[in-house]
Amino acid sequence: MSKSLYETLEVNDNANTPEIKKAYKRLAKKYHPDLNKTQAAEDKFKEINAAYEVLSDTSKKSKYDQFGDSMFGGQNFHDFSQGQQGGGDINDILNSMFNNSNQGFGGMGGGFGGHMPISLDIEAKLNINFNVAILGGKQSVSINGNSFSVKVPKGTHNKDKMRIKGQGKSLNGEKGDLYLVIYINASYEYSRDGDDLEKSINISLKDALFGEKIAIQTLYKEVKLKLPVNTKQNQKFRIKELGVENRKTKKIGDLYVKVNILLPKLEDFNDEFLDLLKKNLP
Repeated sequence: MSKSLYETLEVNDNANTPEIKKAYKRLAKKYHPDLNKTQAAEDKFKEINAAYEVLSDTSKKSKYDQFGDSMFGGQNFHDFSQGQQGGGDINDILNSMFNNSNQGFGGMGGGFGGHMPISLDIEAKLNINFNVAILGGKQSVSINGNSFSVKVPKGTHNKDKMRIKGQGKSLNGEKGDLYLVIYINASYEYSRDGDDLEKSINISLKDALFGEKIAIQTLYKEVKLKLPVNTKQNQKFRIKELGVENRKTKKIGDLYVKVNILLPKLEDFNDEFLDLLKKNLP
């Protein structure tokens, strides 16, 4: 007794459920219309879906194992399926055969129980500015001709993923999700180490030697920094809680300010002052 539904899925007629499921997924990926645009592939995909819906259902499989291809008038399933072109959907016809009109075979898009063999989710890259990654904000996205805005959370890290529901591929009324992989543009002003930030500032030699209170613009606000007497080149100063907000703990990191001392030009001094420098500098 021929059992061509098993042949359609390229398994033995004693294949168990896991083997049937594995074969179905492999063939569905090969012939899915999103991946294979030929008409032959589309027809093959319909056959694969229908065969799987019968063999993955215990009661339908039992009935088919009992009667085999005699249910198709003695034809194998491929010939039977081709003979239905223009005469009704193959899944509806099989439903009628198995006296189970309340359960569809899934058509072009479905697998057993409504699970899709091919993911409708898509992944795309999203470049954002450094400041947006730190402070959060809205970012415009354009995918497949569809434009919309997404909200970037504070403290986003490079290569973080954002899930946008319902913005993936569509098939038979089902929609997948969009996964955005974040790439943060470098900042000319700041560097980042976890939840801490660092920036360099220029100060005068006078302020470095004698100390001074200077204004510093941070990502959040302007603050005052008291430089001590004899500040050294590349000396760092810590300003608490002006770094990055941790998305899990909600604690804010620190800002480290590194100073670069600008040396004055000798031609800006008069000869008398230069003589004093030469005599008194160690």
